[in-house]
Amino acid sequence: MDLRQIDLNLLVSLDALLAECNVTRAARRLHLSQPALSAQLARLRQIFDDPLLLPAEAGRGMTPTARALALGPILHSVLKDLESVVQYRPSFDPRTDERSFQIAANDTAMVVLGLPLIEQIASCAGAGVRIAFRNPDASLIAAQMEGGEVDLLIASERILPVSMKVKPLLHGSFVMAQRKDHPRGTAPLDMDAYCALQHVLVTEFGGRFSGYIDETLAEQGHRRNVVVSVEKFMLVPEILRNSDYVCTLPSMLRSRFSSVLDMFDLPFDDRGFGLRLAWHPRNHTDPAVVWLRNTIVGLLDG
Repeated sequence: MDLRQIDLNLLVSLDALLAECNVTRAARRLHLSQPALSAQLARLRQIFDDPLLLPAEAGRGMTPTARALALGPILHSVLKDLESVVQYRPSFDPRTDERSFQIAANDTAMVVLGLPLIEQIASCAGAGVRIAFRNPDASLIAAQMEGGEVDLLIASERILPVSMKVKPLLHGSFVMAQRKDHPRGTAPLDMDAYCALQHVLVTEFGGRFSGYIDETLAEQGHRRNVVVSVEKFMLVPEILRNSDYVCTLPSMLRSRFSSVLDMFDLPFDDRGFGLRLAWHPRNHTDPAVVWLRNTIVGLLDG
């Protein structure tokens, strides 16, 4: 197959067709008429000597062939690389250039670094710089970074894709939080007292009642009583203020919640936790992503 005989637009159309598995939706996405895209699909079938997409048995949409399924991820990655070549700029000035960033950040990262980053961007970047934060999904994040949907990931090492470039940001420990005037009092914690309390678990893996702390306790032959599970640390103050529940939090959140909650050292070695900054190797020298990485690291140096 001679690449000089292939129109690049056909490959863009194939990428959309494989993503949508529907000619009408793909045509709408590409701003083409349905007949025009159908003609392109016919040409693609000739080029690849394969049907690529077949009518679905249920009568709605289309089903990719085995070859199309194999081509899809490779094609999408190649097109993203070509897009990066076209969009590449030898420099980036946040005051005048335009760029939209996508950052996947877990809840700890959002509170500790996301909020200060928003303040920093507001003070040093122009109106052309936009940032969208999203929750990282461990099952999708590698593909999202590979596909260019996510520029940076800030999270614990537990969900970092192994193929990404990584920079350690910080390491911290945990403390237990309870409401002011909690009936437990303010005495130091011992293991039995800690485990007997009713705990709120904050986890990025929604729906679970066991997390990192529970794994650490199990290794030491103990188990705590988790009665509520949420995905956001910012919910914790209100939950604790209106109950006798307690919650184990990263110690770096102490200053944000100290006005409404009392904090206590844990009665065991929790081994701490870390936050890492990760990005796809493709973006390693992208001036805009380099600037954003340096800005995030600079928040910790200030």
